Amino acid sequence: MTEVAENTVVDERYRVRDRIGSGGMADVYEAEDTHLGRDVAIKLLHRRFARDENFVERFRREASAAARLQHPHVVSVYDRGEHDGTYYIAMERLEGRTLKDLIVEEAPIGQERVIDLGLQIVDAAHFAHENGVIHRDLKPHNVIVGPDDEVKVTDFGIARAGASEMTETGSIMGTAQYLSPEQAEGHAVTASSDVYSIGIVLYEMLTGRVPFEAESAVTIALKHLTEAPEPPSALRPDVHPALEAVVMRALAKDAADRYESAADLAADLYAARERIVAGEDGRGTVLPAGAIVPVSGAALYGPAALAADEEERRRRRWPWMVLALLALALLGVGLAALLFTAQAQVPRVVGQDVDRASAAVKRAGFRVRVEPRNNRAPEGRILAQRPGPGREADEGSTVTLIASTGPSERTIPSVRGARERSAVRELTRAGFRVETEERSSAQVASGRAIGTRPPAGTEVEVGERLRLLISTGPREVEVPRVVGLTRSSAESALEGAGLGVIVESTRSDEPADEVLAQSPDGGETVQEGAAVSIEVSTGPEEDRPTRDRAQPDEPADTDARTTVPGVVGLSAGAASSRLRSAGFRVARTTRPVGDEERDGVVVDQAPGAGAERREGSTVTIVVGEARDPEPEPEPEPGPDPEPAPAPTDRPAVVPGRTVPG
Repeated sequence: MTEVAENTVVDERYRVRDRIGSGGMADVYEAEDTHLGRDVAIKLLHRRFARDENFVERFRREASAAARLQHPHVVSVYDRGEHDGTYYIAMERLEGRTLKDLIVEEAPIGQERVIDLGLQIVDAAHFAHENGVIHRDLKPHNVIVGPDDEVKVTDFGIARAGASEMTETGSIMGTAQYLSPEQAEGHAVTASSDVYSIGIVLYEMLTGRVPFEAESAVTIALKHLTEAPEPPSALRPDVHPALEAVVMRALAKDAADRYESAADLAADLYAARERIVAGEDGRGTVLPAGAIVPVSGAALYGPAALAADEEERRRRRWPWMVLALLALALLGVGLAALLFTAQAQVPRVVGQDVDRASAAVKRAGFRVRVEPRNNRAPEGRILAQRPGPGREADEGSTVTLIASTGPSERTIPSVRGARERSAVRELTRAGFRVETEERSSAQVASGRAIGTRPPAGTEVEVGERLRLLISTGPREVEVPRVVGLTRSSAESALEGAGLGVIVESTRSDEPADEVLAQSPDGGETVQEGAAVSIEVSTGPEEDRPTRDRAQPDEPADTDARTTVPGVVGLSAGAASSRLRSAGFRVARTTRPVGDEERDGVVVDQAPGAGAERREGSTVTIVVGEARDPEPEPEPEPGPDPEPAPAPTDRPAVVPGRTVPG
């Protein structure tokens, strides 16, 4: 990164005070313009990118695109240049926080406030589109919200101006959660692409989550292309139908089904706000076209009656006119008093403790109101203030200080078995933010909650983000074809597919250990954890070991014993390989564990490490499974089975998800 020390003067003009933050391409510093005496923000391109022509061009283009966009809701760019082997942009210094921070701290946000914030973003996008600039990366991280909810859109670093295209065909630029379907496919973008991204932002403000989440950007991009977003009302039942309709239209997969322009989106947002303010529930009565509604009683009378009424009203009008003039005069006096009220500058107190901050505000001539808010910051720390620092306000007016009540913890409730919507509602009411993740499960019905991460019963700070695991039902897997393979290869293939193995020995002229048959057959689809039976040849009579041909009255050597190796802490596959290499057969069962790091890891074994057992006997390994504990008791590993007296006897099946192999 490009590290700049305090008091460094950039380009002989901008004196650096402190670093504000860092992004993927650049660092941002608070600085003073020594020529004009104003505060600015300096964005310095990371030096490692300064040698890359593509990055430099994107950086320059950001300055050029944003400098043309002089608009109340677009961050102003003042200057650009070079410094110490890299490039910088000087721009407007803003007080406030990102919209992403606001969502994390306050979502779900009130519907009228969502519309007010959204309209400002739409206004900025519309102005940019009118000037031939498409943002391409509209997201809450690139929106700054001031103390009075004044919005500024920033970061035009990947904006496309006119016909200029800086990406190669098929490449994707932008942030995966906010990409339009056409961007996900690497196609050309239009103003409608920004409309889609704004729809994602509106959705996130309303629900506290984005419509599509996954572990990789590619998976999220595929969801933008193929999956319909869940309606906001499914996560937040109080969302007004008119507002939900606007958001869902903005999120249409086909650009032709979306709003043609940001102006059209703004018009419907205004209409939705009017219906919400009016108290409509979205199911109001609509009059038929051409219906006539009388607006006064005069519609019931003829022309003569109307003339008489007008004369009567004229005689009564003059006293009211006199009263109106007097009222206007009094109003003018009041306004004059307000206009000449003394004003003072609001001091900066964010970050101070509440007592010190209150004293500073009172010394400046203001009254103080403290609003508590749950936050991880220490108790009494001022998180925000209204009006913002440096603003002029009437002396004696009230300054509101948002003070942290300190971190508070609550117990995560158990939602196992609940439907997804009910589980989300219960966790949200408990004060947590929720992300859902689908996971296959043979124990929980599809569409219901498996549990949470962290698990139920854990003490977690209010406002923390939880993962809610939703069952998709048992996973279906295809049975590998193992006929003709050796026993060890067949077992590895079946266990790798998540299946159990039952081995039956059969006399045959085929080579020893070759798989003769399997059930179910290869290519069939079964549920994960199902057992597959394989028949393994013992080889021709003359090839079988002497102990296999031992007579009933001539028992096999019982003194050939081997030490059981320790496998606790290994993965299930590694443990199975080590035990088989030592001459043992392996049976597996599972045990719920609360720690994800122990998922798929051997947590116990029977017999234990160091025990002496006959070669060919079975060792049971217990594999951890990160899920909520089952109500039924966990099966105990059975005693070590003795070797079968005859090679055709089937081995015992150990309880659990899989069977011995």
